[in-house]
Amino acid sequence: MSSPAATEPKPKNVSSSANPLAWGILLVVSVAVAVWILKITPLAHPWPQNYDPTGHWQLSTLIAALPVIVLLGSLALLHMKAHYAALLGLATSLIVAIWVFGMPASLAGKTAVLGAAYGLLPIGWIILNVIFLYQLTCDAGLFKVLQESLTGITQDRRLQLLLIAFSFGAFFEGAAGFGTPVAVTAAVLIGLGFKPLQASGLSLIANTAPVAYGALGTPLIALQGVTGLDLLKLSAQAGRILPFFSILVPFWLLWAFAGFSGMIEVWPAVLVAGVFFAIPQFLMSNFHGPWLVDVVAAVVSMLALIAFLLIWHPKRIWGFEHEGEREARGTHGHSRSIVVRAWVPWLVLSVVVFLWGLPSVKTKIDKFAAPKFPVVGLHQMVQRVPPVVRKPSNEAAVYTLNWGSATGSGILVASIISGFIMGFTPWKMVQTYWKTLVRVRFSLLTIAAMLSIGFLTRYSGLDATMGVAFARTGVLYPFFGTLLGWLGVALTGSDTSSNVLFGSLQRISAEQIGVSSNLMAAANSCGGVMGKMIDAQSIVVASTATEWYGHEGDILRYVFFHSIALAALVGVMVTLQAYLFPFTRLVLR
Repeated sequence: MSSPAATEPKPKNVSSSANPLAWGILLVVSVAVAVWILKITPLAHPWPQNYDPTGHWQLSTLIAALPVIVLLGSLALLHMKAHYAALLGLATSLIVAIWVFGMPASLAGKTAVLGAAYGLLPIGWIILNVIFLYQLTCDAGLFKVLQESLTGITQDRRLQLLLIAFSFGAFFEGAAGFGTPVAVTAAVLIGLGFKPLQASGLSLIANTAPVAYGALGTPLIALQGVTGLDLLKLSAQAGRILPFFSILVPFWLLWAFAGFSGMIEVWPAVLVAGVFFAIPQFLMSNFHGPWLVDVVAAVVSMLALIAFLLIWHPKRIWGFEHEGEREARGTHGHSRSIVVRAWVPWLVLSVVVFLWGLPSVKTKIDKFAAPKFPVVGLHQMVQRVPPVVRKPSNEAAVYTLNWGSATGSGILVASIISGFIMGFTPWKMVQTYWKTLVRVRFSLLTIAAMLSIGFLTRYSGLDATMGVAFARTGVLYPFFGTLLGWLGVALTGSDTSSNVLFGSLQRISAEQIGVSSNLMAAANSCGGVMGKMIDAQSIVVASTATEWYGHEGDILRYVFFHSIALAALVGVMVTLQAYLFPFTRLVLR
């Protein structure tokens, strides 16, 4: 399962090519075009989506898939830079939506603007501020101290990967989601000496099993909203699917990195990490609810793994080729106070992000800093129709400028606090922030275009056309319905968005074929977690965190097999739970 070695050029620091004047002009022009699009005269009546514009569902499905084919194909096969691939995919989305599916051009344009705005806030806002904190720690010389302090726990690179990418990353998924765990863990891994492709791809593989309960249960809360099913039953049903994969994924992760023999050498530690995540995941999801599942499971997994590594180590200590013979645990030579200072920024980040994500805190902040802007001419002007929904319903199109409660704002606050603790002056932090903004400018452009594609596929009905095709599979629907969740996340970059898109369709299809609605709704979210590693948004986050911009196609090729294989295994598990005893005993009716 280990991926073949890839030739990896040295990461480029793209900031040297910055042209502030050119980017300023581009920004002004983009804003002007966006304002003009938003002022286009609204339609008189809602536009109903058409899921079979050609009259042949196979052809309609193929055409609906074109934006995805163009986007992923240009990345993986044509080796285009991500922002060019995203813009090409966006152009394809507009052409297909307007010329084939009949979406009015005014609606398509406004949808693209709404998607771009969502791409910048909250998604791009997270990336910008995580990289800002990382840059501050590097400039202070503390990131290297953090890296070396890990040798006091283990010098084995496999076990460092397990601790950082799986256990530590799961905490950030549970507390914040929306790309935060990949941004943080990829940055830490690159600082530990992992190659950019490894740091990016392995962070994406690790960030799977926790996703359904990410951001304090947001995906399942959204799923409950569109299906009308009981939230606690949905949480419990997902908690009867995912724990199997919470044990499998750490083994899969180490196999992808070190090969089968390298994974077997550390199987006790891998088992500890997985089991001590899976058991709390099952218990919290079944007896408490979706809100704190990942946070509790991740903390238990981290503590259990660290305690285990302090008393056990593998016979062979795995290092990179240039590192030679290594001891199980090293002596880093730093004083305790320096080590504490190195970890403080990340502890501050963990605490602030967790508190920032609490519903009570978000609600209080949103009272003062979350104006809502219905997009005139798009809000309630797109109509979803059967069989995707039970009865025609108009789609909301409201942009919430929740700059206060956004996870990225919490990360910025944590970064500023940490900056003062590390001894930075306000002016120095401003200078570092500007350098960070220049560094991630292409990533922000890419993510804006990616989210425009995602919103267009939703509002034009392209996603539903592909979803209806999956629903035609009859008795095999539990398997293909799970893959529908995978497709939804691959398209939108969000398990939450995938649940909103396909949750209702999953319930309708489940009732038609006679299987549990709770099972298939939960399967949408559980299958979706495996699509998280190939969605373009996550790949761009990883490439930005590792300074490997321009190699998104390499990352996509690295993770694609892992994504589809794990999604298929989730589909098999769901199918067994739908039809085969004793697995059916795990299903909530």
